[in-house]
Amino acid sequence: MARLPETRPLLYYITDRRTAPAEDVLPIIGRAIAAEVELIQIRERDLDTRALLGLVESAVGRARGRPSRILVNDRLDVALAAQAGVHLPTQGFPVAELRQHYPDLLLGASCHNLKELRRTEEGGADFAVFGPVYETASKRAYGPPLGLEKLAEAVRAVGIPVLALGGITLANAAACLQTGAAGLAAISLFQTSSDLAETVRQLRAGQKEEARRK
Repeated sequence: MARLPETRPLLYYITDRRTAPAEDVLPIIGRAIAAEVELIQIRERDLDTRALLGLVESAVGRARGRPSRILVNDRLDVALAAQAGVHLPTQGFPVAELRQHYPDLLLGASCHNLKELRRTEEGGADFAVFGPVYETASKRAYGPPLGLEKLAEAVRAVGIPVLALGGITLANAAACLQTGAAGLAAISLFQTSSDLAETVRQLRAGQKEEARRK
């Protein structure tokens, strides 16, 4: 089985229980799996190891036999124990080191410039997220929004799938995909949706409409 789903656009839900109803992301993860969101990153960095492992194992169990793949932010130990993938932040483990030791591991990485992006590709990552494309409070630490032109440049610079990250909404998703981005990564787009299945349907419908125009 290929490490990365071949469907496009790739949809990537990143969890943040602090902004989720009742601080519980597992029901949202379940809805994302039911809606066939391809990639789900559990990004609960303040959870202790036991609680994080329990959450990841529950998510992996729910995704078993479904198209969704579960990844853990920056915790190789938890990922291996739960049979999940890993998403590396910019200052995380070197991509090349993990790929050398774990050739079958689903591996993504965050990138904020072309140098990081090329290093991620050379290291053997399956995909990269690139941003922030638009203004978003959760990514202000990484500098001002990069915009669609930089996103398009990033897509052209490497051969691995590049997913747009940062301030992605239903209103601007199509513009991101028009740059050639392989998909969309977001927290709020998925987590605050009142009807996640409908949100996913609209994202996929927009991609199909753009393909017909071409």
